[in-house]
Amino acid sequence: MHLQNAISQSISQALQAVFGVTVDASQIALQPTRKEFAGSFTFVTFPYTKQVGKGPEQIGQALGEYLKEQAKEVKNFNVVKGFLNLEVEEREWLDLFRGIMTDEKYGFGEPSGRNVMVEYSSPNTNKPLHLGHLRNNFLGYSVSEILKANGHEVMKVNLVNDRGIHICKSMLAYEKLGNGETPESSGLKGDHLVGKYYVLFDKNYKEQIDALVGQGMDKEEAKKKAPWMLEAQEMLLKWEQGDAHVVNLWKTMNSWVYAGFDETYRTIGVDFDKFYYESQTYTLGKELVEEGLQKEVFFKKDNGSVWVDLTGEGLDEKLLLRADGTSVYITQDLGTAQLKYDDFPYDQSVYVVADEQNYHFQVLKAALKKLGKPYADGIYHLSYGMVDLPSGKMKSREGTVVDADELVQEMIDTARQQTEELGKIEGFTPEQAQELYHTLAMGALKYFLLKVDPKKRMLFNPQESIDFRGNTGPFVQYTHARISAILRKAGEMGITYEPASFDNFDNLHEVEQEVITQLVNFPAVVKEAGNLYAPSIIANYAYELAKAYNRFYQEISIFNETDEQARSFRVALSAMVARFVRESMKLLGIEVPERM
Repeated sequence: MHLQNAISQSISQALQAVFGVTVDASQIALQPTRKEFAGSFTFVTFPYTKQVGKGPEQIGQALGEYLKEQAKEVKNFNVVKGFLNLEVEEREWLDLFRGIMTDEKYGFGEPSGRNVMVEYSSPNTNKPLHLGHLRNNFLGYSVSEILKANGHEVMKVNLVNDRGIHICKSMLAYEKLGNGETPESSGLKGDHLVGKYYVLFDKNYKEQIDALVGQGMDKEEAKKKAPWMLEAQEMLLKWEQGDAHVVNLWKTMNSWVYAGFDETYRTIGVDFDKFYYESQTYTLGKELVEEGLQKEVFFKKDNGSVWVDLTGEGLDEKLLLRADGTSVYITQDLGTAQLKYDDFPYDQSVYVVADEQNYHFQVLKAALKKLGKPYADGIYHLSYGMVDLPSGKMKSREGTVVDADELVQEMIDTARQQTEELGKIEGFTPEQAQELYHTLAMGALKYFLLKVDPKKRMLFNPQESIDFRGNTGPFVQYTHARISAILRKAGEMGITYEPASFDNFDNLHEVEQEVITQLVNFPAVVKEAGNLYAPSIIANYAYELAKAYNRFYQEISIFNETDEQARSFRVALSAMVARFVRESMKLLGIEVPERM
């Protein structure tokens, strides 16, 4: 931020001139002035009392007087205890604003030369996506866009969990109860059809356990001996041996699921540069386990199972390969990490995975370090909390999961209802209205799930998320639509608003200055969100910008203004707010409407 740098430079000169103290400008921190005091930037004088040998208020007063005289950026000052509050000259704000207007890439980083891979979504092919997946998808997509905005080369990938006992459960239930049903014949999306058989497996399996317990068997024993569980395990073994019938059934059912997932991804507006499949990476994982044994960083137990000892890293011993040679999750993740690095030599590999896997990723990183892999240090687990609905937590196996497709449809219906009640669709064709409902629904859903720090567990309230007031997606979207209407009207009135059209304007209102301050902050916000992998910082910025603009809109007239330069400036200010609302929301994966 050029203005801040200039003021820091002036304070550095003032400390030298007034007190003979040398402090580099880069060491001088400025804070935004608190709302209740006049000023834009605040310099804290407490840390300098020793060096200067005076009290914090005396230091503030002397520096303030010097800056008012000598620094062209400073218009006025006030001192509150050890805080020197500086008011900035209007023309400085306007120069900054003109600079932003003419810089098309304002806020976006230069190419950094860093490669970052972001893995998100990572669904299982035995059931549809649910509410937890939505937070995952939106986080992964948004973090990718924010990292791109910081100048990094980003590759978005999806690791599909398409093998294992859970997949065989759906397959077995379909074999026994499916009667050749297909997505076409059932009228169900493919992922929903396969999910139906996953639930049916669980229902029958539980009945079998109860029957065995009724015959006097111990419950834990019954879980292992239930006929369907034994058959599912046999099916997994046949799959691993390449049995033609089992592999064909697996391919058919997976193809149904992928078609269903693709439809959901399109609806929710997320995409991927590459898909990885665990069925293709688990064998590579086994090779890495073998490599670890040869390097003597992994060890074999008497039963033939392979382990890594991570007690030195504050973790424990971890199983890498079962005694029968079958892989576990970590085996696959070792293989996938290697494959990903071969495809795209990354400086950082971000895994967007729920916080229940925190330990797993500590183990993965430590095991790769033991293997001496150059990419081990780049592994970063973007851990996020569960999403609850007001009615309680979701459970997939009982068939009471909060289905993503159903939730999206519910959001679209709510958007329709709210919008019709508020009469915001006059003059829309049915297609345009439908598009608006979808835009608002997705804006509400994404914004609500992204405005919370990823690490926090959260409660999602569909009704609250779609309100047109308060800290919501639709509030920010409505602000953009309102400005679009202003710009259309300005066009009809022939009002121009390029920088030259308000060259001699210098009478800024406080609310206009507040809006410019928000615009100026955009680069710092993008940088911070990228450093912390936190879309919540962008969401909060979009809300504060929209709020500042709405205050300006209520307090200051645009079209009734008689001074042509002032009017042009206000239209230009509106256009820039629309631009940065649009840019911010785009980083969250949210579209903003032109009309509402």
